[in-house]
Amino acid sequence: MSADVTDKQNDESKANPLNNSIMNASVCVLVGHGIEAITSAVVLASLGQRIHLYADSALLKQQIQQYGFEHHLQALWQMYEQQHIIVSHALPDNADKLIQRYEKLNCDNSGDIVEDSDSDSDSDSDEPQTVALYWLFLNSIQSVWTEDSWITAFNHSHQQATPLIMSGIEQLGRVTALAQRLQRAWVYYIPFVFLQDGDAYSSMLNPSLWLLGEKTADSSQHLEVLKPIMQHARAAHYTDIATIEFARSSIMAMLATRVSFMNEMSRLADSQQVDIKQVSHIMGLDERVGSSYLQAGWGFGGNTLPTELSKLQQSSASHSLDMPLLHSIMHINEDQKELIFRKFWQYFNGFIDNRTVMIWGGSYKTGSGRTAGSAIHPLLALLWSYNIRTLVYSDKAQPELAALYPQQPLLELIASPYQQLNEAQAIFIMSWAPQDQLDIAKINQQAMPIFDARNALTRRQINHLVGDYMGIGRSK
Repeated sequence: MSADVTDKQNDESKANPLNNSIMNASVCVLVGHGIEAITSAVVLASLGQRIHLYADSALLKQQIQQYGFEHHLQALWQMYEQQHIIVSHALPDNADKLIQRYEKLNCDNSGDIVEDSDSDSDSDSDEPQTVALYWLFLNSIQSVWTEDSWITAFNHSHQQATPLIMSGIEQLGRVTALAQRLQRAWVYYIPFVFLQDGDAYSSMLNPSLWLLGEKTADSSQHLEVLKPIMQHARAAHYTDIATIEFARSSIMAMLATRVSFMNEMSRLADSQQVDIKQVSHIMGLDERVGSSYLQAGWGFGGNTLPTELSKLQQSSASHSLDMPLLHSIMHINEDQKELIFRKFWQYFNGFIDNRTVMIWGGSYKTGSGRTAGSAIHPLLALLWSYNIRTLVYSDKAQPELAALYPQQPLLELIASPYQQLNEAQAIFIMSWAPQDQLDIAKINQQAMPIFDARNALTRRQINHLVGDYMGIGRSK
């Protein structure tokens, strides 16, 4: 049986991260080091839960540093760690050791748990003895725990009534198969289709779409600690795990399809002297189409969409199914990442060696500090192959770019978008936050061409440019 919930609002139960003086006696045990696990830990802590997070310590630290641009999330993480509401532990080499910490630990006369010597916490004297739920982030455990070992461990557990949640992007049917191998009834799957890079905390606390896969139908009441999230989701759907897995992949594939479709249309728009940004606006006015994911640009990056498409390919291949549309989407996306360089090369008739260019933005999307799958990487590689000096301003992604290219003499990371602008012969815009107002007057002082891979400039800004402008499916 499935159930839909739309626009649920309950002000009385609305989460307040600063007003949870009374913590629950039980503990939520999370296993994972990715942003999904970190965000879940912080959100649950905000809802009054105690959290034990098990992870590879080095990878967890790396993730927290990498997501430093998530200022709100990072501040709450630090606060809850200091208050020992979130306690991090090293991930044991097998699931048995983790489970035994909550089933076979000695208790003193006061009932407090006495932890074993490998604990990372110095505040174990008040640890709760009961587990509210186990939450496994599959991509984090795959390299440490074998599937057979952790399933056997949970099947031998004496806590069969404790809910177990799984999250992650897997090949279709895999999470369902894992759930069937687990002997407990209260097994769930939560895909993070709602998580917004750059606003992870808020997007989980008040998700746009909450999907819950249930091994046992109509069992969501056993996830009491997640009720505030479920209630504040703008839309929600609960059904069997297999359907939720398929829905997750279908949603992501549709988003990728819309992006790639508009990018393909942008190339035709170039040949017709039509502004694709105006076209996408018109398309969005049609309620059958809508406006989401209709912006032409250099394509999509990050980890989620590429991983999802790769898993879909694996699923189709395992069933001997050909999915030509899926192949086309991936091809269009990879080719689109080099399109802005080709426009640059054509503009200068191939005479681009030894120039200096300015690049604004480096993250895979506006608001993020991550560069995974970003078009800046193939762009930099192509520019450097022509011995082109690159001046890069990328507010949030600066630390990651510095770490990725520490020995590159042609890369110079700058603190201001207009710093050393007079040294450049062209500007590339790879990502640009709407709140960052472009100073057209400063740009016009140099009268250089702009290659806008995100179509960040408005038509009015373009018209006021002294130099030339080349966007994706739009020009001056």
